[in-house]
Amino acid sequence: MRIVLMGPPGAGKGTQAKRLVTVYGLRHISTGDLIRAAIQEETPLGKQAQPYLEAGQLVPDELVWELAKAALAENNYDDFVLDGFPRTVRQAEWLDDLLEQTGCPLQVVLNLVVPDELIVERLSRRRVHKITGENYHLDFNPPPPDVDPSLIIQRPDDRPEAIRRRLEVYRSTHEPLEQYYRARGLLVDVDGVGSLEEVFDRIQAVLRQQGVLVEK
Repeated sequence: MRIVLMGPPGAGKGTQAKRLVTVYGLRHISTGDLIRAAIQEETPLGKQAQPYLEAGQLVPDELVWELAKAALAENNYDDFVLDGFPRTVRQAEWLDDLLEQTGCPLQVVLNLVVPDELIVERLSRRRVHKITGENYHLDFNPPPPDVDPSLIIQRPDDRPEAIRRRLEVYRSTHEPLEQYYRARGLLVDVDGVGSLEEVFDRIQAVLRQQGVLVEK
């Protein structure tokens, strides 16, 4: 399977990608995780990306592409679910060219659709352990009681004002990207509101309809 999960930050891409990994053994390639890891490890790419992330802006195409390209190569360009990439038509064209050259063209783009205010509510409740990097959510996955509360912080990009800025930036690039993939017959909208299982059931239905998932 070669899948792109698309949708605004907080739409549930990461959660659904992990389900796809668990059920079908795919590699989850999250550019958000790759960027944060590069920043934490203080790599040259991480140092270049950090100011953009802290300001709630998209990291430039070239930086994200270098991280994504390396991750795809590690997985032999197959059996992956891309989460958070591509974000622009330029990135999509780079991805298509690379995958077509390797004989592993993209099969489907799943576009998770969630209202903005629900996204702000979801993301502003996320927290992270500042030492271990463990992610939590105050409603769905709260920190264990034995964890020191002073070590649980809110990332700058999870504050409501930063989330709204990120959504504005996302909307400005989303429409052309959506049109690009619709024109290629790859994009399918998926209602991202509901329980994790409800959304995953919808995703599986799309994979069957598109011929990506063939039941034995």
